[in-house]
Amino acid sequence: PTHSIYVPARPQRVDCFVLLGVPAIVAALRFECCRKNNMAGKTLDRVLYVEDEPDIREVARFALEYSGDYEVKICESGAEALSIVGTFKPDIILLDVMMPGMDGLATMEALRQREETADVPIVFMTAKVQSAEVSRYLALGAASVIPKPFDPRTLGATVKEIWEEHAG
Repeated sequence: PTHSIYVPARPQRVDCFVLLGVPAIVAALRFECCRKNNMAGKTLDRVLYVEDEPDIREVARFALEYSGDYEVKICESGAEALSIVGTFKPDIILLDVMMPGMDGLATMEALRQREETADVPIVFMTAKVQSAEVSRYLALGAASVIPKPFDPRTLGATVKEIWEEHAG
């Protein structure tokens, strides 16, 4: 059975996590409890974006580099992201959901198994933004979902706002 639990993220907003089972509950609670302690005193410096479409990668890179003082690393696959996270050490990870080979959900699951990325906020960037899909992504541990197409003029500010919600 599927259950809903409401977790206040900010006083003005309530996020709904549709919990798909005990592992999802444990993962969501572990992430919520640990993320603030592990991010205290950090600043948003490094952004990892995983996207298989070259045009979208370039627009996002430009938008993120132009809008903030971020070091941006772009990967075209989940496997490539897993190979560089140990040396790049991202502060936030942006993931496409639909990618060939290892999709965004499988990539997030693999990132959560690694010590260096277990508590890093992961944001899905996707055109699949029906409420049931968004609830599922959040229940599985995503920090947020940014709809595609995204506005390049506001992408950096959106990413920073999401990061600040999870850092403080």
